[in-house]
Amino acid sequence: MQSIKVKRVRENAVLPKRATEGAAGADLYACIDKPITIESGDLVMIPTGIAIELPSPSVAGFVFARSGLGIKYGICPSNAVGVIDSDYRGEICVGLTNHGKQPFVIEPQMRIAQLVIMPVVQFDVEETQELCDTKRGNGGFGSTGVK
Repeated sequence: MQSIKVKRVRENAVLPKRATEGAAGADLYACIDKPITIESGDLVMIPTGIAIELPSPSVAGFVFARSGLGIKYGICPSNAVGVIDSDYRGEICVGLTNHGKQPFVIEPQMRIAQLVIMPVVQFDVEETQELCDTKRGNGGFGSTGVK
């Protein structure tokens, strides 16, 4: 198993934790001093109090919703999935949006999202005038049918 370095940038920060041995992600915790209410439709930025050092540019951190918050209450990351680049060293903050109909309260040290470390492919951009043909071609959303 690989490891990442985690630095507390706020005194009351909780280090990320995987809930079970087989969990893909580690929970991220709200590092706040008092509850924050997210009204329906609102967006808030919640600090986690931590910064990370990833082992190489071949991996990145991805911040996903916690299933329970998303499905039960409509509380999801504002940008769908947050991306933490391998060279970022600042505090991880999670933008959350309330897609539900009721206000939702984020409590101090509440689990608000999950951090997953995944491989990425570094690439260069090569401009071209032509792309190779495929069976699908330029067929867009739904072009392969519904089944």
